Amino acid sequence: MSDRYRIRTMSRREVDTAVEWAAAEGWNPGWGDGACFHAADPGGFLVGLLDDEPVATISVVKYGSAFGFLGLYIVKPAQRGRGYGFRVWNAGLAHLGGRTIGLDGVVAQQANYRRSGFVLAYRNVRYQGSIAVPPAPVDARIVALSSVAFDALVNYDREIFGADRTAFLKCWIAQPACTAIGLLRDAVVRGYAVARPARVGFKIGPLFADDPSVAQALFDALCASVPAGASLYLDVPEPNGAAVELARRAGMTVVFETARMYAGRAPDVPVERVFGVTTFELG
Repeated sequence: MSDRYRIRTMSRREVDTAVEWAAAEGWNPGWGDGACFHAADPGGFLVGLLDDEPVATISVVKYGSAFGFLGLYIVKPAQRGRGYGFRVWNAGLAHLGGRTIGLDGVVAQQANYRRSGFVLAYRNVRYQGSIAVPPAPVDARIVALSSVAFDALVNYDREIFGADRTAFLKCWIAQPACTAIGLLRDAVVRGYAVARPARVGFKIGPLFADDPSVAQALFDALCASVPAGASLYLDVPEPNGAAVELARRAGMTVVFETARMYAGRAPDVPVERVFGVTTFELG
């Protein structure tokens, strides 16, 4: 391998470059993703440079001392097959130390991930649809997340995600032009959801809920919040049959899938409460 190649932590601006590369790959990131990804863990993004030109990226975001998530693993097309990606991959795994590591990988790369110790947990399936505004009024229990005590939201998110991501959430629910809502029952958070503008349409994520009725109410409210006829995308864990049915009832169709894999002990995530994954890049 050429000694002209080196790996270092990305700058904030370079995280935006990695997100643009993801857009070029057809992953349809949100317009505000770069800022919130960086807020989650400013040291969790690595870039491989050849003669000081970025040619490979990876995100290896730490969630505390026990868990990390890997994403944005991209090599510029003209530089593929030369080992630059493998080196940044190894640097990313080393950065996460002894943590359990999760990823949402493209299906074609599953065999490569297995060779690095990753084991398939389940599939995440991306649904796309153009949703008409629901005729029924928005459920009266739904409120803007800006009116919910932030600590209550963080605690609810931690129950489902399995790790604290306070800095990420603070940015995520305040993105420009996003809709961030929660459903309260007896003054307690029973679910929350975010829809954000993407390169194409709007992406929902997360959609966390205690039960299918809460998830449906949040989903309907998000549908009502976007322009009629806009494309909506929802990434659903396949083992959550109620989430799959929610997407199908809305007339959404499958357009993409990933393999959720873990190296190390898989976290005990209550998949039955995950009706929409936050992002394939950060978990």
